[in-house]
Amino acid sequence: MGGAGGNGVRERGIEYHPLPSQQRFHDSGARFKGFSGPIGSGKSQALCQEALKLTYLNPGRTGLLGAPTFPMLRDATQATLIDILERNRIPHEWNRAENSLLLRETRSRILFRAVEEFERLRGSNLAWFGLDELTYAPEEAWLRLEGRLRDPRATRLCGFAVWTPKGYDWVYERFVESRVEGYETVMARPFENRFLLGRIPDYYERLKHSYDGRFYEQEVLGEYLELTAGRVYFAFNRGGNVAEVEIAAGRPLLWALDFNVDPMSSVVAQVEGEEVRVLDEIVLSRASTYDACEEFGNRFAEHAAGLVVYADASGARRQTSGTTDVEILRKFLSERVYGEVRFRIPKANPAVRDRVTLMNSKLESAAGERSLVVHPRCKELIKDFEQVTYKENSQVIDKDRDPRRTHLSDALGYLAWQECRGGMKVGEQGRRLV
Repeated sequence: MGGAGGNGVRERGIEYHPLPSQQRFHDSGARFKGFSGPIGSGKSQALCQEALKLTYLNPGRTGLLGAPTFPMLRDATQATLIDILERNRIPHEWNRAENSLLLRETRSRILFRAVEEFERLRGSNLAWFGLDELTYAPEEAWLRLEGRLRDPRATRLCGFAVWTPKGYDWVYERFVESRVEGYETVMARPFENRFLLGRIPDYYERLKHSYDGRFYEQEVLGEYLELTAGRVYFAFNRGGNVAEVEIAAGRPLLWALDFNVDPMSSVVAQVEGEEVRVLDEIVLSRASTYDACEEFGNRFAEHAAGLVVYADASGARRQTSGTTDVEILRKFLSERVYGEVRFRIPKANPAVRDRVTLMNSKLESAAGERSLVVHPRCKELIKDFEQVTYKENSQVIDKDRDPRRTHLSDALGYLAWQECRGGMKVGEQGRRLV
């Protein structure tokens, strides 16, 4: 893609066959433009190709490529641009200390910046800037960069971004609903990416089995949905997710705890294939971890096929009396007949949004499959599924409305994340295929 000849702008051939939506994005002459589309629509490729074009249209000037966090910047945005440069043998110099890149043919410089700390974006003039995954970035970061788009020697001033929809957020308001003057947005169509489908024909069909219905509409169909209101576990249905389930003697018991003094909450389950079967719940008021252990022992005195224990990441540090909760569990279980006992407690918890998405996909996937069954005796867990909601106009789960809510669904979520997340792609935060 290089620039046109004349005015010191150097032409450069690039191997690139843009999809129709990508071409519309590149053709737009708007000062500020966006590319909104589902996963696999080639957004990062469009972002980096646009950045490369602007380095040739603005020889000797400085531009900026950004992403919400440094890992996203490094693993997706930078990796895509470097791949383009190397495949097309475009000479460049990489400055790791400054996290910048110099194109030798034009002497143009590209700064790479994570924009989560947006106050650091104040500074020198820019000829252009581009942001990856804009819906995960704060609006203040975009506004700071708008203020830096002021290089008087630039041939083509432009700010641009790409994103997957994430509800009716500030990006939707600014770029789609109440579009600011000087803005233009290209909306990619689902299943447009013929290159991706040529390599992986069942790519989108397989996601139906990993995503719940609403997340599939957002991530695969690229639709804007209200995901910050109402029930958190909207996919739950008593008719489809509640049934009598019996303990399988030959499979390990799975015990997931939420270390909360009142109520002390945990669930006991088993996994068979892709299905999670919740056998029982333990809810104790004003109780300690010792009390939870005693009650578990009363209900499940022994189980020779083994036991796996799950909890949130703080379980190894939290103390309800003198010693850590995990140490209490280890001592208690070592004195019982449970076969091999394993602990699956992560160093860091998954993002709440990712954990909830996985739970909803187990309750009912976009393909209509239900792979999470709860015994009707688990009355408090069922109430969680039916009554836990988001705080108004946010993606924050409301833990204040009812102190008994969220604990059991949280505990089950930690179990499901450890057992069922394999192969699940949550959002478009990894490296793009096209």
